[in-house]
Amino acid sequence: MAGKRNAGNKRPSMFEVAKLAGVSHQTVSRVINHSPDVSDATREKVQKAIDQLGYRPSNSARALASHRSRTIGLIAGGQHFYGPISTISAIETMARQHGLFVTVSMVHEALCTRAEFENLCGTFNEQNVDAFIMLTPTDVMFEAACYTQLTQPRVMITSTHGELSVSEGLRLIHSRERDRVSIVGIDQWGAMAKVVALLGEYGHKSALYFAGPNEWRDAHTRLDAWRKLAASRSIDSQIVRCHTWDASEAYAHMNHLIDEYGRRGAALPTAVVAANDNQAVGIMRALHEHGLRIPQDISVVGFDDMSGVDNMYPPLTTVHPDFEGLGVAAMRETLRLLGEGGEPTFLTTQHGMGLIPAEVRARRSLGPAPRR
Repeated sequence: MAGKRNAGNKRPSMFEVAKLAGVSHQTVSRVINHSPDVSDATREKVQKAIDQLGYRPSNSARALASHRSRTIGLIAGGQHFYGPISTISAIETMARQHGLFVTVSMVHEALCTRAEFENLCGTFNEQNVDAFIMLTPTDVMFEAACYTQLTQPRVMITSTHGELSVSEGLRLIHSRERDRVSIVGIDQWGAMAKVVALLGEYGHKSALYFAGPNEWRDAHTRLDAWRKLAASRSIDSQIVRCHTWDASEAYAHMNHLIDEYGRRGAALPTAVVAANDNQAVGIMRALHEHGLRIPQDISVVGFDDMSGVDNMYPPLTTVHPDFEGLGVAAMRETLRLLGEGGEPTFLTTQHGMGLIPAEVRARRSLGPAPRR
């Protein structure tokens, strides 16, 4: 049943909640602010009154009670890409569940300067944010996030490898701030290990690897992992460098490679692994246009499990990073650093950061290596 409302749809007050629950308004405040100094029975009684009246506490009132703004400042790059947007959505959803407001500044991940980053942090400081979440997909953003001096907790979302290592980044943070810093990311290396293992199971001994733009830490990590893991499985690998994540660039490169192998009278590798699904789309188009069958003649694997790739022809085998889980982990770490949550529970930690697992979604674009 819909919550009861005051005459004229006036917003119910904390005092009305207290009166209905038979408690003081201070007790209602303690329940709203998740104070441990309230019995379960009283908390249940107050929550029932809140639900009945449809009461919603204002952020300003909660700020006065807790000396906090209940606001998180989120600085994020990669707004044009599936992974970052999915992660941001999960962060905002979980924040609302905990009575927090997220204020967001989107920046260009490759062009963001250290000065711009520090200015954004200054703007958020004027809003008295309680903590920062920084989605830093590129080296330039990660370095800026580490250099910036802050009094509030900060949670950085990035990848394990890049021109600046995570341990080097942590050393840029002032020693007095490090206990208020957490770094989380997707286990890219573990995901690539599963891709390589699957290729081995299907008998692939040669592959093209389409690398993403090197300034992106995800691309750097995936390429480092591919090189080492493919070599460990004795997969003969040719790296195709891409300056963007775009399908059109991968399409052009794949067309050129098909022509080049044809001129040499050489057989193409039996598999193509792309650093993201956009690239895989361009690759598959080029293969189709040249009459190459997927996977009978050549297999294709992507990364990101973007919406719709399960309905491609054939459906794309790809890595499914848990972007929602990454956003939830970032918010849990934020709450922990604010003293509102428990210890982290990451299954995997490496290089000083907590990692969220990723799985391979095996579909029909990957098959046994053809005999040649």
